[in-house]
Amino acid sequence: MYPSPGVVERIGADWDWIWLDGQHGQLGAYDAMLALVRACDFAGRPAMVRVPHHEFGALGLALDMGAAGVIAPVVNTVEEAKRVVAAAKFPPLGNRSYGGRRLIDLWGRAYSDTANAQTMLIVQIESPQAVENAERIAAVEGVDALFLGPDDILLRRGHSMTAPRSKALLGKDMEAVVRACRNAGKFSCCVGMGAEMFRLCVEMGFAMIVAGGDAAFLANASAATAKEARAILGGMKAASAPTAASPY
Repeated sequence: MYPSPGVVERIGADWDWIWLDGQHGQLGAYDAMLALVRACDFAGRPAMVRVPHHEFGALGLALDMGAAGVIAPVVNTVEEAKRVVAAAKFPPLGNRSYGGRRLIDLWGRAYSDTANAQTMLIVQIESPQAVENAERIAAVEGVDALFLGPDDILLRRGHSMTAPRSKALLGKDMEAVVRACRNAGKFSCCVGMGAEMFRLCVEMGFAMIVAGGDAAFLANASAATAKEARAILGGMKAASAPTAASPY
């Protein structure tokens, strides 16, 4: 979420892949995102860049940075899925524009020969409409994975963002996405933060699971350490405080 390559260098190798959030994260500038993709390369982990919209240039630019894949948000229909395929895949499968300064510098002008197979296009299923269309979206050639967005699903089904992520609320939507991906031979993705949700994602068969993020790691570790420090200080102050003289 934060534009800090140092974070990726420090903890990126703990994980199998890294989601760089250009939609809701603080990563709007091209230079910031490029630095993060390079940090993922340094850590030896694939960078999956979520772009803010389906615009042709945004998807191509993220791939031109050298990202291992792009995540397209809010894909509700087959027609939308085909449009993002056109932007993210080279001919004859799509209509991605050729260029990519970094890619040519690293791999030469023939990088496009294998790019369609070597980069992932992940589309997000984030509404009841998208869940209903999941089978058809997964079947679109060029779509490599479906990513269930639990927050938007819950919001669009009338739930508060404070509602617990659970099988009771999300199970049917999760099952629909996993089944669609299995039937089409595609990868299924979901957010599984917290032990209960992570275990549920594994049990249901998701192949790619978001288990945590920099914002939560920073906030949780900071809060826990501050609590521990204050407890130690409180104990030391109590131990060193003068005691009242005994009347006996």
